[in-house]
Amino acid sequence: MSKFEIFTDSSCDLKKEMIEQYNIKVMQLEVIIDDRPPVLNCEVDIDDFYSKLRDGANAKTSAVTLGYFEEKMRESLDAGNDILYVGFSSGLSATYNNGVMVIEDLQKEYPDRKIYYIDTLCASVGQGLLVYYASLLKESGSSIEEIRDKVEAIKQRIHHEITVDDLFFLKRGGRISSTTAIAGSVLKIKPIIVMDEEGHLQNVGKVRGRKSALKELYSKLKDKICVDELPYVFISQADCIEDANALVDMIKADYESVEVFVSDIGPVIGAHTGPGGLALCYLGKGIKGK
Repeated sequence: MSKFEIFTDSSCDLKKEMIEQYNIKVMQLEVIIDDRPPVLNCEVDIDDFYSKLRDGANAKTSAVTLGYFEEKMRESLDAGNDILYVGFSSGLSATYNNGVMVIEDLQKEYPDRKIYYIDTLCASVGQGLLVYYASLLKESGSSIEEIRDKVEAIKQRIHHEITVDDLFFLKRGGRISSTTAIAGSVLKIKPIIVMDEEGHLQNVGKVRGRKSALKELYSKLKDKICVDELPYVFISQADCIEDANALVDMIKADYESVEVFVSDIGPVIGAHTGPGGLALCYLGKGIKGK
């Protein structure tokens, strides 16, 4: 069986320990805070990042560059490895398309090598869950083709239930109007957002108050989760670990055997959710977003 490496990008929000354990190759998006020069995602201190956002800083991100993709993938190929790239939703970033452009050129240059790519149509730990699943399959001895096909088979069933605490970050990103942000903040309205089958974020509801938002996230999970197929859940949080832990307690109370992984929402996603963003991702019944 050929040697191969799993590539992803830094929107996956997996913990450093997991990335190192499974030797996952993470391509770095860039982060720009106010008018400062861009830095790689991995160079951003996450606590300092959210502190700056709370103080009014403006954060933007840019896709993984073609040059960065080519450099890292060529290193892997020259070391004798094939490549499976499991990428950030093409519905949210140019990163995936950049990766595909580079891969298609490398496929011509290395015609005898296996270089595959998957558009996860997921983000944050929804993408991370698929990367973790792929890594477990690789560890168990699955071939690169088997992993590719199994990830493709379940990617539309990775449900994302998301809420944010500060509506002004959604306003800044153009997702809601200033009037809606002001009125919602006064009334303590919290949106419920999902990832749809095309890899876009969709607002599917709203509740009053943070506790109600957490209960709504968990209610959606209980309706759809398939623990017999994938017995793990991923939670990502943007400087709101107490709320993430509250979700963990809800899950463990009903599903003792389910493994729950909690990680930070990195700057790629956090620039758009702001502090207080919270995402719950799992394998569920039916197509995500439905």
